[in-house]
Amino acid sequence: MKKVDDSPENLRTIDPTTLRAMIRERTHHTVEIQLYEALAKGQRGSPSRGDNVRQLLAIWRERGLPVDLEAPDWAWVHTLLEMAERQSQGEAIDLSAYAWEPVSETTRAVLTQTISQRRSVRHWSGEYVPDWMVDEILQAGVWAPHGCNLCSLRFLVIREENEPGLFRGSDIPGGPVHIVACQDRRVYYAQPGYVRYPEMLERNRLLDCGAAMQNMVLMAHALGLGACWLTFGGDMRQRLHQRFELHEEIQIVTYLDVGFPDQTPMPPGRMALEEMVLARV
Repeated sequence: MKKVDDSPENLRTIDPTTLRAMIRERTHHTVEIQLYEALAKGQRGSPSRGDNVRQLLAIWRERGLPVDLEAPDWAWVHTLLEMAERQSQGEAIDLSAYAWEPVSETTRAVLTQTISQRRSVRHWSGEYVPDWMVDEILQAGVWAPHGCNLCSLRFLVIREENEPGLFRGSDIPGGPVHIVACQDRRVYYAQPGYVRYPEMLERNRLLDCGAAMQNMVLMAHALGLGACWLTFGGDMRQRLHQRFELHEEIQIVTYLDVGFPDQTPMPPGRMALEEMVLARV
């Protein structure tokens, strides 16, 4: 990875994917965190809060790049800027519309059941997996935590019947649907700390993908599907890059095989919790 030169001159020419990620990252670090801190402490924010984001937006528009306020990330940026401006003028900000509903005992029990009963499935029936189920799994991945809201995840959805043999070399019989998790590395160039903390950001990148995959396997189980989370060999990754003509900065990370199960494996035996807790103070 490389550090992005964030001078106005360079921002007028860098890849739009990186610039859009910079807008999200700066919104998170210079608007969102400070706004919620001020609200928690009952303090009025600075009128200059968000100026950096506004400058980036001005460059975006100057370049003639589109702003779709229906897109969730653009709506989030503009809503936070608007709230921060109102709060700096002394207006009370009501966040009650964003409050989550309390989780009932029944819901908690279902969540515990989903987590504890999920297991890797490697054998499949011939039943067709409808697109709406695939979309539910993908959406669960999108909702996973993601550092600085950089939105690095990209997906390939490949039905084995449409691309037979593309996943040859896997150590399991290929599932009827392969969901490949990729990451667009251009978004990570938006983080100003990359040069100082490259190892930390590399770890964060993998954590971003892992969090999404965990959400996805749980959703697959909740839908009555089986799933197996897998890793790639180099040949398979290269075949996918070539087949879909992926940008050089799209990194193929891992994948999920999904289908209706034709068996129910025994849950794996984990170590006892008391053996795994190293300290509790």
